[in-house]
Amino acid sequence: MILFVKAVVILLFIGIFFALASALYYLVMDKAESKRVVKALTWRIALSLILFILLMIAFAMGWITPHSFVAGGVYDGVS
Repeated sequence: MILFVKAVVILLFIGIFFALASALYYLVMDKAESKRVVKALTWRIALSLILFILLMIAFAMGWITPHSFVAGGVYDGVS
């Protein structure tokens, strides 16, 4: 399940980046009457919300766990 969640997160990040890049392209290349920029940015917002909700569910279900960065890179289990 953990590998599945990681794959979905990566795919969502790729989708978010693609939507943002296409919005930039449409902003530069299209005429002023085009609504493709708005559609691309709407897709980006929707994908970002889906990613956020997925991360919250995965955390609540225990599929992903946070970790801390420790000086020296070694965590001995004592806080």
